Amino acid sequence: MAFVNKHINNGDAIIDLGADNDLSRLMRRGGYIVKNTKFDLDVDYHAVSFYNVITAFEIFEHMFAPFNVLNASSGTLIASVPLKLWFAKAYWNDKDPLDCHYHEFEKKQFDHLLKRTGWTIKDSETWTDPHRELGIRPILRLFYKRYYIVYATK
Repeated sequence: MAFVNKHINNGDAIIDLGADNDLSRLMRRGGYIVKNTKFDLDVDYHAVSFYNVITAFEIFEHMFAPFNVLNASSGTLIASVPLKLWFAKAYWNDKDPLDCHYHEFEKKQFDHLLKRTGWTIKDSETWTDPHRELGIRPILRLFYKRYYIVYATK
C-alpha cells in the first residue's frame, strides 16, 4: 500500500486487473475507488483502455499475452510480478489451468515488455519473500528478491 499511496492520489478511480482480492479491498478502505475485472484479459483486453489508473498485482504471469493489455492501455500503471528464481520451478496448478504461471519474469524482461508497449518506468522496488519453514529454498528466499513492482506512465 505504501507504493500505491506514493504514486496514486487518494480518491482516484482504479481498474485493478484480476478478481477482487485482499489488496483491492485494502485500497478501497484507503479511499480509492477500485473496480476489478471480471473478464478474460487475454480476450477482452481493450476494456481496460477506458481507465486512466491501472493496478495489476501478480496477474501478468497468469496471462498468455500480457503484451496486448499493456499495449491497449495508457495512463498510470502500478504492476507487480513475481520474479523468476533459479532455484524454483514455474508455478503450475494441475487442477486449475487459470492458476498457472505462463510467464516467469526476470526484472529486465518485465522492463522490456513495458518499454515495448510504450510505458515509461518512473519508480520500482524489489523485495524478498521470507518463509518461516526449514529447507534450502526458504533460506534462499531470505536473500533473493522475489517480487518486483513498478510505477509507469504512458
